[in-house]
Amino acid sequence: DDQIEQERASQHLAGGCCALAAIYLMGKFYVANAGDSRAIIIRNGEIIPMSREFTPETERQRLQFLALLRPELLGKEFTPLEFPRRIQPKELGKKMLYRDQSMNGWAYKKIEEDDLKFPLIFGEGKKARMMATIGVTRGLGDHDLKVFSSNIHIKPFLSCFPEVRVYDLTQYEHCPDDVLVLGTDGLWDVTNDQEVAAAVMEVLASYEPNDPCRYTMVAQELVVRSRGVLKERGWRLPNDKLGSGDDISVFVIPLGGPGNYT
Repeated sequence: DDQIEQERASQHLAGGCCALAAIYLMGKFYVANAGDSRAIIIRNGEIIPMSREFTPETERQRLQFLALLRPELLGKEFTPLEFPRRIQPKELGKKMLYRDQSMNGWAYKKIEEDDLKFPLIFGEGKKARMMATIGVTRGLGDHDLKVFSSNIHIKPFLSCFPEVRVYDLTQYEHCPDDVLVLGTDGLWDVTNDQEVAAAVMEVLASYEPNDPCRYTMVAQELVVRSRGVLKERGWRLPNDKLGSGDDISVFVIPLGGPGNYT
C-alpha cells in the first residue's frame, strides 16, 4: 500500500485493488484477504472457508467506530449511525430504529438534525456503499479516491491490512480432487460455495487423476459458467439470470498429488 502511494506521487498513477494471496510455507497454507475476493478449500467434498469478504456491511462496526473517534473524516456530510432507511426532514422529532458501533441489534432514538445527513453505510448486499462511493472496505491503493463532488477522502476508512487464515496440510490425507479455489468477486457474485464445489468435482471426475490439465480446466469452467452466454439481453446464466459483469479471475490449486490418490 505504501509502494502504491509512492508511485502515485512519483508517476502520477491512481487507482486501487483488492488482494487475495495464498502462500505455502513449511506444510501450511497461509491465505490472506483484503477485499471482496474469496478462498475455499474443497476436501473430500467438504467446503472449508479460508477467507471472508470485507464490505460496508461486514465491517459496519469498525467503520462506525473510526467515525466516532475521528468525526472530522465525515466532512459534516455523513452520519456514522445506521438507520433502516434514509431519514426524511419531516421525521424530525419522531422515533426510529438505529444502531451504532457498539450494537448488533437495534434500538429506538429520537431523530435529530444530524441524523438527516447521509449514512456512512447505505444499501444492502452488493449495492451497499461506504460514503455512497465504494463497495469494499479493505484493499490496496485508492489514495486519491474522494466522495463525488467533495473534498472528503475515502482512504482513511479503507484498511490495507488483510485477515490471515492458516490451513495445515500435514494434518490430513489429500487426494488429487482436494483443491484450494481462489476467486474474485466476479465469480462469487453469481454462484455460491456449494455450486463451485459441485462444478469442481464434476470437471475433475472427467479427467484422469494424474492429468495436470484438469485443474486449469476447472478454473476455465468456473469462469465460463459465471460469465454465462451472450444473448439479446446481455450475458445470461442457464437460469436466465444475469451473468457476472465484473472481472472473473480463478485459481484452482491441488492439495494432493497422484501418489496420494486412494
